Amino acid sequence: MGDRGLVVGHAGFHGPPDEVGMVEIGYFIAPEFRRQGYARSTLIELLRRAGAEPTVTTVRAAISPDNVASLATIAGLGFVEAGEQWDEEDGREVVFEVPARRTPLT
Repeated sequence: MGDRGLVVGHAGFHGPPDEVGMVEIGYFIAPEFRRQGYARSTLIELLRRAGAEPTVTTVRAAISPDNVASLATIAGLGFVEAGEQWDEEDGREVVFEVPARRTPLT
């Protein structure tokens, strides 16, 4: 929810940690609320939540190489490029990962 009590998007984990403790995150901010800091705040909260879980070791984000805004959102939060994958719905994605115990910048 935004500061005016409005839902500005959605975010969450794609599922529970896998066998090595990796979770993948996803987030979406409605176009009219973009460029206001909601995505970064949401991402930081997802990272905090993942870091609080003892079984989570790594947080992954898969982003289309054309999604400049999302690539900018993860910049500076410790994510490093870990490869690429093909998503049936979204096509080519660049995979980024960060250790779950890293404290993100606020």
